[in-house]
Amino acid sequence: MIDEMRQLFDDAGALHFDEAYNKWFRMDEVSEQAVREFKEKAGISSLAPTTELFRNLGLLGPKDEISNVVPMLFSDECGKRIPQAVIRCVLFKGTNKVHIIDSKTIGGPLLNQYNETTKWLKQRLAVEYIMDGFNPRIEKWEIPLDAIKEALTNALCHRDYYDTAANIMVELYDDRLEISNPGGLLPIVAKNFGHISKSRNPKVFELFTRMDLVEKVGSGIPRMEDLMKESGLPAPEYRTEGFFTIVLHKNRPTLPKNVGENVGENVGENTKESLKGKAKREKEILENIRINPKISSAELAKILKVAERTIERDIARLRETNKIKRHGSDKGGEWIIL
Repeated sequence: MIDEMRQLFDDAGALHFDEAYNKWFRMDEVSEQAVREFKEKAGISSLAPTTELFRNLGLLGPKDEISNVVPMLFSDECGKRIPQAVIRCVLFKGTNKVHIIDSKTIGGPLLNQYNETTKWLKQRLAVEYIMDGFNPRIEKWEIPLDAIKEALTNALCHRDYYDTAANIMVELYDDRLEISNPGGLLPIVAKNFGHISKSRNPKVFELFTRMDLVEKVGSGIPRMEDLMKESGLPAPEYRTEGFFTIVLHKNRPTLPKNVGENVGENVGENTKESLKGKAKREKEILENIRINPKISSAELAKILKVAERTIERDIARLRETNKIKRHGSDKGGEWIIL
């Protein structure tokens, strides 16, 4: 009976996990770093206390009750005490689910999940650099990054967070990217697909809009289709049973043949760069880490005279092959050679 009532409210789009009051979260658990990042993205310069900021954003009840959107957007507890609120990224070899090359579960505030998932994907997608005289070089990704942004923010804003048995899935294959979120489409959205949008999480959607991560309601699907068409790629595919899945097709494989387990290699650059050259660069990275464990990717890129993104891929490969690990935060921590 309870499940039937919940389904009735869910189908009507009247059951919002993000607006429900939270019974365990306290204000002293708020991550001030997450608040600063939100304010920076949203263009908010106010120095008002965090509680007042949340009150002004409509995130608190009449008696300052804390709604679920607060730990979801502003706490590392998202993904821990709300275990379903994570993104699972999986890289497959080939075009089916048989061989997993890499997987990562990303938690923390939803903005962090968006940023880290985007970073994970960029390390594993091919990019072509087009030079145009003295103009800045143009990056042409095998899947338009803006299309990925639309699909990813759609999953974060519209997933059913009441479903504790499933996560958002980001699955990368040789020929496509699939981004799935639990919950399927609300009936009113299914009837007007691509023309009307109704979020299961209106507060999450509102905060993402303030950060310019989503545009006006209902514009995401047409925008994705336009971006894929402009890149000469097939239109996105949609699956709506149980999960809502967006499939973005690629124009070439993520991993070149015979590369084996070299996770995170860029196809365009891998075909031009010898394995010997990469091994030499990795050795130089390890030497510099030994000298300065707190060295940053930007500093390594400057020393080795390569792009910072190249260093990030090298670092990812060194971590995945258990040659180094990170102790502490990205900003204040240090590298440990294993």
